[in-house]
Amino acid sequence: MDHTPESAYAHLRDTRPALFSSPSGDGAIGIMRLRIVPARPEPSVAVLPLLDGQVVLVDRFRHAARTWQWEIVKGPGAADVDDAQNAAGQLQDLLGANASDLIGLGRVHPDPAILAEVVMLYAARIDRVGELGHDAGIRRARLVVFTEAEQMVATGQITDAVTITSLFRARQAGLGEEGPAV
Repeated sequence: MDHTPESAYAHLRDTRPALFSSPSGDGAIGIMRLRIVPARPEPSVAVLPLLDGQVVLVDRFRHAARTWQWEIVKGPGAADVDDAQNAAGQLQDLLGANASDLIGLGRVHPDPAILAEVVMLYAARIDRVGELGHDAGIRRARLVVFTEAEQMVATGQITDAVTITSLFRARQAGLGEEGPAV
């Protein structure tokens, strides 16, 4: 490969054709020049950690927004590992936690107007909060009851779309009704 933008684009078309398909029917827009495609074909994963019925949020610095964000655990998927294993790996790497139960919450496209990415959503009951992924920009973790997490969304303390979607999906799945273990 000659490492020009044209050759990189051709290589991407050859190796990841799904990024260039269009649905049938009226109204589909052709491939436009301005869009961001993930560097890896594996979907990202996001995990809503639940510890004794409480939501675990991490305070993570996000370079693009230049802010600290309260969000759930998330990261890129690894090759040759299924989505659930990737989710469990993110919990271990970023929160030092093991999942005793992993619940699929579907998938989401964070910004389909420009970003060609899908994120697989999970909730997980975890055993503890261990060593945080400080090298991933995480400075602290916080446990909140589910309704407090929802209030943080309502007041703009949580603005991350994947976190908001995960809270919504977890509530729909009945996970937001759990209280602390007695």
